[in-house]
Amino acid sequence: MRVLHVSDCFPPRTGGIETQVHDLAVAQARAGHAVHVATATAGADGALRATRVLDSGVRVHRMASALALGLPVNPRGTWLLRDAVERLRPDVVHVHAGVVSPFALDGVTAAHLTGVPLAITWHCMLDGVVAGFGALARRSGTLRSRAAVSAVSSAAGERVARMLGREDVSVLPNGLTLDDWLPQEPPRASDGTLRLVATQRLAPRKRPAPLVEVVAAAHRRLGPGTGGAPRVHLTLIGAGPEERRVRALVERLGLHDVVTLTGGLPREELRTRYAAEDVFVAPARLEAFGIAGLEARAAGLPVVAGRGTGPGEYVSDGVDGLLTADRSDGLDDAAADAALTHAVVRLAEDGALLRRLREHAHATPPPFDWADVLSACDELYARALSGRD
Repeated sequence: MRVLHVSDCFPPRTGGIETQVHDLAVAQARAGHAVHVATATAGADGALRATRVLDSGVRVHRMASALALGLPVNPRGTWLLRDAVERLRPDVVHVHAGVVSPFALDGVTAAHLTGVPLAITWHCMLDGVVAGFGALARRSGTLRSRAAVSAVSSAAGERVARMLGREDVSVLPNGLTLDDWLPQEPPRASDGTLRLVATQRLAPRKRPAPLVEVVAAAHRRLGPGTGGAPRVHLTLIGAGPEERRVRALVERLGLHDVVTLTGGLPREELRTRYAAEDVFVAPARLEAFGIAGLEARAAGLPVVAGRGTGPGEYVSDGVDGLLTADRSDGLDDAAADAALTHAVVRLAEDGALLRRLREHAHATPPPFDWADVLSACDELYARALSGRD
């Protein structure tokens, strides 16, 4: 099959959509498909308009614009994408959308104008924009009928279904090559400190500063351990615009021995890092899936996240992690953070619970190896090819 993926963002930009679109395209190419990616992201060499073939065989068509000042948009996106569809003649156009994705949605228009089957996947939580987007969608017969629609998790899909007034929104989860992440050593021996880790972009939506405050509150409740060592420690992996604020918060709260910031790390280093930790924590309220959490889960760590967020797609409460009360339970941020704090304290105090969660997560790989994801993707494309007229 010839597939054209359309995404505002793509490497060298970093983030969830960029990683997933790249990895999905590579997995499809290795499975024998002819795969193209159209993106409004410039190349690492600054190239705005270029086509390059990756080692995997994926062809990347960059359609960036100097007028966009580095943003992944192009005022001529619809025209460029229509030309690309007519030239490449894909069997299906697969659009990858976030909350604000003008170039990706230009791909919807291009598919509609050329009559090519369309699949669209939302990689975001649409909280706060369902009504507005829904009004626009009601004007588009493509999104309301012809397109095969999916989201990366059931939680994200529920918002998409309400937005479009459709009952057939499927789940196309993020994927991993699980063998690359499976733990190589037994779980680390406990040293009396609950070792938390979070890998994320340090941006407001990911809530790194509130996570530090949650850990600070847990630290105060737990008090010092043997020899005065803290009973909880957070390793925060990532970089981004909130880094200065987070470092200042650690300084102000006196958490030098409780919170460690590593900056960004290559993906290939993370499995080794996770071997020295106990639990992965995901504090974001609007996490549509959480590929970093799935990576940590595959590496043998239990995951703690809010109920009704994306990690619930691969975490079972009390089995391989904890799902805490959150917005889905009607809580505001303060109450949800208090629930997350309670979960951290509980894990630090209940050694049997922590041991059970760690042993299960270590011994039982999560779902969503690429074989699972490609199968779900094939089903999505079959729906796009059959149409819903």
